[in-house]
Amino acid sequence: MLSLLAGGVVAASEAVAPIEKGSALMALSNMMGGLILVLVLIFVLAYIVKRLNLVPASNGVLKMVAVTPLGQKEKVVLIELNGQQYLLGVTSQQVNLIDKLDETVKIDTQTFATRLRQAKTKQL
Repeated sequence: MLSLLAGGVVAASEAVAPIEKGSALMALSNMMGGLILVLVLIFVLAYIVKRLNLVPASNGVLKMVAVTPLGQKEKVVLIELNGQQYLLGVTSQQVNLIDKLDETVKIDTQTFATRLRQAKTKQL
């Protein structure tokens, strides 16, 4: 009886082939290649979504006109709601109405590239 058990253990250990270093390395490279492929695919799709503006813009009645940081967690925000502008003080704990503006404030929305071109032309 003991010889049958011993023979079964030997047969079972021979049936399981030892993992070769080459196959382990190939499995690891396949896994890393798949991971890199998935990450590249995520970045490419995010770029396409951003480039084609597939995410719908916020066409709500509330619009943020300008933001000015005052500290690490404090800022002043100018928002527009149905044509009326409000100046808000925002902290990490609360939002306070500073003022309801009678006249609308126009914000110059020049891009950095436009400002850089203007600075270059002023130097010449």
